[in-house]
Amino acid sequence: MADFKKLHVWRSAHATTLATIRACETISGSIGILVRNQLVRAVISVPANIAEGSAKQSDRDFARFIRIALGSATEAENHLILARDLNLLSQHQCSDLDKRIQEVQKMLSGLAKRLTRDASQRKARAGAARSS
Repeated sequence: MADFKKLHVWRSAHATTLATIRACETISGSIGILVRNQLVRAVISVPANIAEGSAKQSDRDFARFIRIALGSATEAENHLILARDLNLLSQHQCSDLDKRIQEVQKMLSGLAKRLTRDASQRKARAGAARSS
């Protein structure tokens, strides 16, 4: 498969991860640390799953990891809402991170659909070739 570092979606997810970690550096308090840790873990999982999936041998396997990354991005979005509602991050920080996360989610969704479609088309072509 592809070199994950060349994938636009990975670069965007990585930048979002860095921005999230930097924004969370000032969060303190027992509940704040709990929310911070969950948010950071979820956002770190996004580019990690893209990277892991890119090493798989098939588009179908890669698509599965992209869907896992999408789930992690959605989890991060949830934790970000919690951080906002608990006033752990400023409104500006939350708005910026939310936009970044939503952009990554859109890219992941589109990539998952494309990979699934491509895998289905290859499977159909292979079936047609066998029946010929």
